[in-house]
Amino acid sequence: MRQRSRRRIMRATVELVDQRGYAGTTLTDIAERAGLARGLLSYYFDGKRLLMQSATHRMMHQALSGALAELAPDASPEARLARAIDAVLALAMEHPRVMRSHLALILDPDTGAFVQDPEQQQLGAILQGLLADWGAPDPTAEHAVLRSALMGGCIGVLLPGAELPLAPIRADLFRRYELPWELGRPPQAAPPERERPPARG
Repeated sequence: MRQRSRRRIMRATVELVDQRGYAGTTLTDIAERAGLARGLLSYYFDGKRLLMQSATHRMMHQALSGALAELAPDASPEARLARAIDAVLALAMEHPRVMRSHLALILDPDTGAFVQDPEQQQLGAILQGLLADWGAPDPTAEHAVLRSALMGGCIGVLLPGAELPLAPIRADLFRRYELPWELGRPPQAAPPERERPPARG
């Protein structure tokens, strides 16, 4: 029952922030959407900021797990890592308000430290496993690098008034991990011009 209530609260948070933004969503709104008493939110989550981060981590964990489940059981480590990168970048395109709010909170030193809740830990464990299979000498350290690169990629496509196209951001990430462009879910048929191998002559 406790886990079901937590999941309902986190799902309602994502839905409302998607619609109204973080500032326009109150804890009372979330409780009403979740069909729970307002007091339960304070019981499960220590404030709106913690709830927002946990809800976003849950969304990312679900998206990543779902994307990997679509692959064949014998998919290569490269295919699995490519699909994971695409799944996270897709969230920035599909849930821009949620991802902007999440990034703003974790980058603001006045709101507190980065939240390492159970959802974030599950997300991290999946990514570390993918990196270990891919061949990272130190999956824990490489996970920190990948997490930062993915955050930077999301900021790139979400930066208001200075958004970058998804293709070059994805290409940079794929180049770092030596992943062929056609793996995962490419945003376009061919990589950006500067990423294409030179024509043989």
